[in-house]
Amino acid sequence: MRSLNDMLEPGMMVRHPNQPDWGLGQVQSNISGRVTVNFENAGKVVLMSDHVALELVHR
Repeated sequence: MRSLNDMLEPGMMVRHPNQPDWGLGQVQSNISGRVTVNFENAGKVVLMSDHVALELVHR
């Protein structure tokens, strides 16, 4: 079964559910379970998609 993280594409906006202080993030890449996100207050972060379920932000 695919998770939301598997469907994330560059340009999509997300939030990290356990790090609200990081602010809004823009997906940069999603390759082999590694999602790179550029967050407003934390900069570029590489996350393993099986460790965190990012929340999609609709604008």
